[in-house]
Amino acid sequence: MFRNYFKIAFRSLWKNRVYSGINVVGLAVGLAACLLITLYVADELSYDRYHKRADRIYRVVHRATWEGGSMNLAPTSAPYAPTLKQTYPEIEQAVRILPEGGGIIQYGTTKVEAEDIAFADQNLFQVFSYSFLHGDPNMALSKPHSIVLTQTLAARLFGDVASAMSKTVLFENNFPNVVTGIISDMPANSHARFSALRSFSTGFTSGWQQFNLHTYLLLQEGADPKKVEAKFPAFFERYIKPEVGNVAYEMSLQPLTFIHLRSNLDYELSPNGSYRTVSVFAIIAGLILLLAGINYINLATARSSIRLREVGVRKAVGSGRGQLAGLFLIETSLLTVLATTLGVGLAYALMPFFNQLTGKELSMWRFGTGYSMLILVGFAVITSLLSGTYPALFLSGSRTVAALRGQMGSQLATIMFRKSLVTFQFAITVALIAASGIIYQQLQFAMNKSLGFNKDQVLTFHLHDDETRTKIPVLKAKLLQSPLIEDVAVASNPIGTNNLGGGGYYFEIDGKMTTSSKIIHSIMVDGDFLKTMEIGLVEGRSFSNTIPADRYNAILVNETLVKELGWKDPIGKRVKFYVDDKGTQAERRVVGIVKDFHTHSLQHKIEPLALQMPPSADEQDNVYIRIRAGQTEAALAFIQKTYEQFEPGGVFDYQFLDQNFARQYTNEQNQNNLLLIFTALAIFIACLGLFGLVTFTAEQRTKEIGVRKVLGASVISIVALLSKEFLKLVLIAIMIASPLAWYAMNRWLQGFAYKIDISWWMFVLAGLLAVGIALLTVSFQSIKAALMNPVKSLRSE
Repeated sequence: MFRNYFKIAFRSLWKNRVYSGINVVGLAVGLAACLLITLYVADELSYDRYHKRADRIYRVVHRATWEGGSMNLAPTSAPYAPTLKQTYPEIEQAVRILPEGGGIIQYGTTKVEAEDIAFADQNLFQVFSYSFLHGDPNMALSKPHSIVLTQTLAARLFGDVASAMSKTVLFENNFPNVVTGIISDMPANSHARFSALRSFSTGFTSGWQQFNLHTYLLLQEGADPKKVEAKFPAFFERYIKPEVGNVAYEMSLQPLTFIHLRSNLDYELSPNGSYRTVSVFAIIAGLILLLAGINYINLATARSSIRLREVGVRKAVGSGRGQLAGLFLIETSLLTVLATTLGVGLAYALMPFFNQLTGKELSMWRFGTGYSMLILVGFAVITSLLSGTYPALFLSGSRTVAALRGQMGSQLATIMFRKSLVTFQFAITVALIAASGIIYQQLQFAMNKSLGFNKDQVLTFHLHDDETRTKIPVLKAKLLQSPLIEDVAVASNPIGTNNLGGGGYYFEIDGKMTTSSKIIHSIMVDGDFLKTMEIGLVEGRSFSNTIPADRYNAILVNETLVKELGWKDPIGKRVKFYVDDKGTQAERRVVGIVKDFHTHSLQHKIEPLALQMPPSADEQDNVYIRIRAGQTEAALAFIQKTYEQFEPGGVFDYQFLDQNFARQYTNEQNQNNLLLIFTALAIFIACLGLFGLVTFTAEQRTKEIGVRKVLGASVISIVALLSKEFLKLVLIAIMIASPLAWYAMNRWLQGFAYKIDISWWMFVLAGLLAVGIALLTVSFQSIKAALMNPVKSLRSE
């Protein structure tokens, strides 16, 4: 029986090749998109789950608010880990990671620049699971000046990975490290990825307010993290409050597996994803597959009148409703198998492009061959059931006598259902078009908004050698000899990387120093920084390279800090801060107020900022150069040549500031590109279904069109006759989709501190685009029908 069903199903599909092709292509595209998104979502959800004790690992994070300010920090300070471990028995291990151990690493004549190196405690490998190729994980970081290399970095330095063990590598300024272990490269689905890990020096610590490292806790088996968190207020009272004073402080535990998708704090170890975005893409995957299924349902129910007599004959010779439903489901299954095969091939062909777009290394078989095949079979079964159940029940439920006469009875409910599905399809399409447009507008706004300084034609590079840092005036003079160079300055950090320094500062208010510190960002700059960056002054003066006292007595602050402190006359106000972990304080006086400028991406609002001159040469390690417009290539060649004169054998690794800021929006740009692609796919699938319905409608009304033409109807009137019903549905879809899209995108924009306003014209434009696409789809087949010879139309059966 089933063999006969398959034969009949195949003949039916072949006989109606146009409609079968539309369904197969639509389902294949939908399945391919769904597969790719599923792989993307699965990868995002898998971050850090490869660690054996991932369910017991938590990161310590903290937040604080005070009048006029707040902080939301991923890093803590050095005393947190040992103090927490000593205080709470629920904590089995506490480990710290300081992501500031990179630089030029050398072995013999081989030099490699590796900025992604971190310092870590010796018990790191007792908490996190990394695959050791050589060495003992329990002893690898037990001694100072030890380093564990990843396989890739070891190969770059030594060629033969095994030969790296016990060798001594040198960091800048000949700082030696002994290789004590080789591990496999850290998985891509890790929120913290390093090319090497170095041991801390003996007794490493710092002040409570120097928030520059990340603290992770391994809780005891069965320990309740909520109960541990409940004890943190007492921890604050005892250890932190004496340092920061009365602030609303909250310390909490972040599950390791939550960090990538559910954390958006300052100074994350790497750019994180978004659980909301992953959820949206998962929904989009389902919707695209649903759109393809809707095409099948619409075409199957629209063509039901053609198959009524077939149903009637089968019922007359004894076929039951279950047998008929089985026949139609087998037909759907056969079509779905073809679509699945084509969809898998399409997804496989598009995988390299998809990986390039998302910045990932996904594979069709990432779940294993057996599990992947099971998923594909599941796709086919679910799609078959979703697409074929309603048409099968609808057709098999016809009455025998009525079916033999070709009578369907009242079709009002079926027609309304079909119209609802078309409306639903275009509502999704309009919403995706509107969302894509709004994301594009926001990204353009972020890329082009004034940052408070001129980021164009400015590059930065790092000085690795301490000796070179003592020759900054000579280096600057040498660079400025070229007409290709407009200005040169030095600073402690490159801005635009979301990685500035900061700490607790005390300020003079009403003649007295505050007793509570205020956490603010800070950066060390020389006297040429404001000029080079074209940052304006509101009041006072800038630093001067010719006034030595400015290095130890002067400070600049931004407008935001002045507003938060409520200073009416800020010039001359005193500022104090700690300079070491022994409680030593330094005091500066405000000499100038700089205009607000962005040091981070627009996801972050402008925060209070202090600028100081570097008190020592080792703090002025980043050079800023403004080059003449149109002379980039020649200027780079000159700068590299000059750099090599001061640091022979060094690595000239430069960054343009505009590119630094652009990189902060990589995730958003990738998301926008994905959304654009899936929007295009949704449009394609919806139009494919619309094309099929119009084609069928035109065939059904062939004689009517012939009669109208004989009676003098114009081509335009016939096109309007066939098009207006579908265009009405598109207009209804626009009305439904617009408020939903506005709500969703308004929520998305909340992730930006500076954002566009959503305007009504964005939805009008999306609606017009949808109407234009639908009209183009409908008109093609409508015009073809209208241009048919009326004699042939009237003869058609």
